[in-house]
Amino acid sequence: MIESSKETKAARLTYGMVGGGQGAFIGDVHRKAAQFDGKNTIVAGCFSRDYQNTLQTGAMLGIDESRLYKTYQEMAVAEGKRVDKIDFVVIVTPNNLHYPTAKAFLEQGINVVCDKPLTPEVAQAEELAKLAKERGVFFCVTYTYTGYPMVKHAREMIRRGDLGEIRFVNAEYPQDWLATPLETSGQKQAAWRTDPAQTGKSNCVGDIGSHVENMASYMTGLSIKSLCARLDTFVPGRVLDDNASIMVNYENGAKGLYWSSQIAVGHDNGLRIRVYGTKASIEWAQENPNYLKVSYLDKGTEMLSRGRDKLYPHAASYSRIPSGHPEGYFEAFANIYNTFSKALLKKKAGEALTEDDLDFPTVQDGINGVKFIDACVASSQKGAAWLEI
Repeated sequence: MIESSKETKAARLTYGMVGGGQGAFIGDVHRKAAQFDGKNTIVAGCFSRDYQNTLQTGAMLGIDESRLYKTYQEMAVAEGKRVDKIDFVVIVTPNNLHYPTAKAFLEQGINVVCDKPLTPEVAQAEELAKLAKERGVFFCVTYTYTGYPMVKHAREMIRRGDLGEIRFVNAEYPQDWLATPLETSGQKQAAWRTDPAQTGKSNCVGDIGSHVENMASYMTGLSIKSLCARLDTFVPGRVLDDNASIMVNYENGAKGLYWSSQIAVGHDNGLRIRVYGTKASIEWAQENPNYLKVSYLDKGTEMLSRGRDKLYPHAASYSRIPSGHPEGYFEAFANIYNTFSKALLKKKAGEALTEDDLDFPTVQDGINGVKFIDACVASSQKGAAWLEI
């Protein structure tokens, strides 16, 4: 199970949050995930550009008013000066604020957890990585779906050669929530995600296509050499893409086909990946995350069940409850935070860190995602031309 009886209950971290005030979705998800395993306590925040919203959110969370700030700049400087400054900050703002907010806290030597995509521009992401390295701090980018135990088992199978040489990757992420011009109705999430000033140069690829890229990269270990992308905008009046078809060539010679869509009527949150090797293939779906389909050339197909079937040890350590009791989105999100928090606690204690300790999405994963988005947009603008990444 994910928790060890040897872990001290007294070991806790403190954190602050930028964004995630009243009316926001993802901020509350982050807070629940961060506190899931009892390692983190929220003690500071700038939850909204509306200070009354920040005060209301802070009061709801039991945060002392002296640590509720009007701006993220004020918060970064003030927390950086405190003897008991926060151990890390969680950034859950629209995309355009990720870079300046993360930079402000990194300059104060504060560890960062940030939503994806990391930044609108590649140069900004690379600057944040450089700054994090110079300050010697951790930087986690919350690609949530890598926190599922069956994803980690699939990754280990591929790394150990159980599938043979990887030939082809097929990954998709269809949704239907933007099949209509929802952004014109006043819906907050739709409004900022379809606004180039807040979300960046891509909506669909930036929001969910980036999850496709990260999942394929994490699970297979393959690096994209080149891609050919066609980004579509189907809903009248919308500026940015709401559907994308992407072909990829990997460095090892394997091929891939990605699809992300927000106008695919009948699909809720259908992230799915299929990986085909010379000896076997795997299939995993985010909406049914406790199972992994494995098909072999020489012994047919099996459906592995989390909690029931034997997994590789690292993957098994992420399983929380017995088989038949579904683990889902919150648990996967909590697994990201738990791994990050345990690594930070070990670092603060001066203990050596292993590869398994650092199995959370990093700033380099964030950079890779921004490069992917950038290349997809550029390819589409050039008539779906093949471009090197």
